[in-house]
Amino acid sequence: MLKAIVLGLLVTGSIHSYVWWRLVHSAQLPRRWHIAATVVFALLFASVPITTWSRNAYPDFAATFGWVSLTWLALAGLMAVWFLIVDLGRLAGKVTRPARETSLSRRKFLARVTGGAAMAVGSTSVARGMATARGTHEVIDVEIKLAKLPKELDGFSIVQLSDLHVGMTIDRAFVQRVVDLSNELKPDLFALTGDLVDGKVGDLKDHAAPLGSLRSRYGTYAVTGNHEYYSGADPWIAYLTSVGVKYLRNQRVAIGEGAASFDLAGVDDHSAHGFGLGHGENLERATAGRDPERALVLLAHQPRQVRRAVKYGVDLQLSGHTHGGQIWPWHYVVKIQQGGLLAGRYDFEGTQLYVTRGCGYWGPPVRLLAPLEITRVILRAA
Repeated sequence: MLKAIVLGLLVTGSIHSYVWWRLVHSAQLPRRWHIAATVVFALLFASVPITTWSRNAYPDFAATFGWVSLTWLALAGLMAVWFLIVDLGRLAGKVTRPARETSLSRRKFLARVTGGAAMAVGSTSVARGMATARGTHEVIDVEIKLAKLPKELDGFSIVQLSDLHVGMTIDRAFVQRVVDLSNELKPDLFALTGDLVDGKVGDLKDHAAPLGSLRSRYGTYAVTGNHEYYSGADPWIAYLTSVGVKYLRNQRVAIGEGAASFDLAGVDDHSAHGFGLGHGENLERATAGRDPERALVLLAHQPRQVRRAVKYGVDLQLSGHTHGGQIWPWHYVVKIQQGGLLAGRYDFEGTQLYVTRGCGYWGPPVRLLAPLEITRVILRAA
């Protein structure tokens, strides 16, 4: 956890320093404007960790302040990308063309033009991303053929909800909208694949309560994500269980009646073992004693867990975690972190995998080139 905090500060500090250098220092603003802009940058940088650290102690403050600090973080990140593209282009130009002397006034003019362009492009992108993050959820229908699925269950539907991240800027109204739309789909089963919350039960249970109103023939099943462990996994499991959500903690259940059924398993998050709670992914326990002739669907928060799932005969794994990258171009970083698994369908050594983009967002209320998603998985018999 400490390593994650230090890394987060280093990344955000580097972004702010780079944007300040290009937007303020290189533009050679008059002294009073230079000082004022520097102070503002320092305050904006400090606002990000203040918001993050206060979400447990002062959730109301964090929820309000987050609209400013986290939106700014998205804007700073996008401006940094713009400046990086411009600077790499200039560097390439210097390498391929003979060096030319550039006057001080020209350098100042170019710095101000590129700075203005960065603010314009970044602001437009953030506005578009906020409209997407707070807008309409896209319902994605995914048909998946399972060779072992009984013919009687052909067309069985699972609505997958993931990465809701209740807390900060996601409140009860947002959650209720997700639940209402999901119930309209009338699935046979709901699967919640982790990262549902960002905060303590006492502060957020009223906002998360609508999850207990999900209605389907076979109920609602869930697994933990990494953010449940940041927020107190055991209290959240207890609360959500009390409103009707059934957690699969390295467990397996039969879905259906008699021979017309399949196995549904769920495992703890990939990172759970590191929190000292006695939690941790255990596929051996989740699949112990199963009939290998029966179809097996696994709920696992992180896509990379499929590398172990394939060894246990899992036919289909449903995951989230990535948000589809949430804000371009961070898609590429997330994809590398998950071993090439970002969003959509994959076939991994015979195990099918579907990674949803998620129905919420984390941090900035911005989703750029990664729309909100409610996934309806339709199982088909071979």
